[in-house]
Amino acid sequence: MEILKIIDIKTSLITVPLKKPFKTALRTAYSIENILVEVVTDSGNTGYGEAPPTGVITGDTTLGIIGAIKENIKPQLTGLKIENIEEIMIKLNNSIVRNTSAKAAVDIAIYDLYGQLYNASIYKLFGAYKKEIITDLTISVNSPEEMAKDSLDAVDSGYNILKIKVGKDAKIDFQRIKAIRKVVGSKIKLRIDANQGWSCKEAINILRKMEDAGLDIELVEQPVRADDIEGLKKITDNVYIPVVADETVFSPHDALNVMQKRAIDMINIKLMKTGGLYNALKICSMAETYGIKCMIGSMLETKISVTAAAHLAAAKSVITKVDLDSPMLCTYDPVSGGILYNNCKITINEDPGFGFGKIDPVALK
Repeated sequence: MEILKIIDIKTSLITVPLKKPFKTALRTAYSIENILVEVVTDSGNTGYGEAPPTGVITGDTTLGIIGAIKENIKPQLTGLKIENIEEIMIKLNNSIVRNTSAKAAVDIAIYDLYGQLYNASIYKLFGAYKKEIITDLTISVNSPEEMAKDSLDAVDSGYNILKIKVGKDAKIDFQRIKAIRKVVGSKIKLRIDANQGWSCKEAINILRKMEDAGLDIELVEQPVRADDIEGLKKITDNVYIPVVADETVFSPHDALNVMQKRAIDMINIKLMKTGGLYNALKICSMAETYGIKCMIGSMLETKISVTAAAHLAAAKSVITKVDLDSPMLCTYDPVSGGILYNNCKITINEDPGFGFGKIDPVALK
């Protein structure tokens, strides 16, 4: 077996326009502008990773991600053998505090190489629970009329699960969901994501109102501030709609805290919060122990890091809901290889590692 040793970690920018502006309670984005990471080995093998600078959620900026990789992470990992992945991950996680997006991009690239080393797809190395997963499609927060139209267009395109962004104006959020349910009918699953936009009282009031109106909401994601764990628990205890923690949970320690307090019903795992697959796997194990199901999500990311998230989702039975529509929001796909999309259905590729091919040079800077 060939020994792969890390000799370099390169960074560049990858930019892809979005089909429509992506609007949440926290921000509006018009394109994906992320950092591409390449971990190069002495054999010529390359592993790919990606990090979005989502400052309002992770605190990570473009220059911060690049600096963390070049100044802190690269010196720690250069010269290490890919087969010693535990050593690599310990050094990666101890190389710098926070900076979870930078760590995630390198973590993904390392696992890509790990699969190449053993000629195995990552989802098979992690468990191979299923071959296909179903993602929702995100509806940005706008007027009730525009959101209803966007939702109907999504359903007509083949999506049967919609993730509705709310939280920007609590007074009209009920009208937004009511308008959407009216046009899409009763068979479409609706998930709502407030992105920390409500107070605890607002959340309980509006969610009970949705329950009483029979709007049939599958789940509500992060209704209150990330640090308001008491508020999360109060909402969980007072509404029937399952409550999902997103921005509240970055690390395995965060996950353990909300599970021990029974503050939530589910956890949304995002690799850019956990620092990559290594810590995401720990959260999956904890969730299994506590009987908590998980969702897998992403920031605005291309198919590079979303492929890694999809492989994890396909490998683990504890991940029961999928929010990996980000590549479908782009005007085009700059990455060959990786997972395969057919509207809402994602098929996991079986190539070694994550199976990435060429990256369109037009998207690179």
